[in-house]
Amino acid sequence: MFSSIEENYLKALYNLSDEKGEVSTLALSQSLDIKMPTVNSMMKKFLKKGLVYYQSYKPLKLTEKGKKEAALILRKHRLTEMYLVEKMGFSWEDVHEVAEQIEHIHSEKFFNKMDELLDYPKFDPHGSPIPDKQGNIEGGRFKKLNEYQIGEIVELSAIIHSSKEFLKYLNSKNFNLGIKFQIKSVEEFDGSVTVQIVGQNRTEVLSNMIAEKLLVKNCLN
Repeated sequence: MFSSIEENYLKALYNLSDEKGEVSTLALSQSLDIKMPTVNSMMKKFLKKGLVYYQSYKPLKLTEKGKKEAALILRKHRLTEMYLVEKMGFSWEDVHEVAEQIEHIHSEKFFNKMDELLDYPKFDPHGSPIPDKQGNIEGGRFKKLNEYQIGEIVELSAIIHSSKEFLKYLNSKNFNLGIKFQIKSVEEFDGSVTVQIVGQNRTEVLSNMIAEKLLVKNCLN
């Protein structure tokens, strides 16, 4: 059993890991808004607990044990977000802060019951995969909107950066998971993408920054 502070470290390490599974101590410090000496002290504790590979001046990396523990924290968080939306009528932009508090409850039965009541969802309200009881995650095979070609029709499947402000922006555009776009043009200068909403007489110009955050799947697959 871990403290809420330790759980926040584990979750941040998981979320910040690059393709090699590595995280710089500086990135972890900045993400958690905690001073470097304090972060290094915690990583030494994690090293003793077998949660991370840690050496001075080298990137951090979660061990298999660390990955599992982090995934189980994500499970609690994402199940809570789904429960708040599906059973309590919260909007998707209002669930993160509540889930941040509930995820620290140490009761496997509580979250397993939540999972059952939701009929075992695979994804949270933002399209992120929900780990199973063993900490295994099945990621969706999605790509960023700006990785597709002009003329292709895609479906919005997940959000990379689900901050409250960004989700409110998507609400203002009536963009929900499942909406379909046809890519009409891509601006060479700044990478902005013009899409037409399938089934609607409406087009939107999305900045490259927005297109980077929208994960979609090809409707032909």
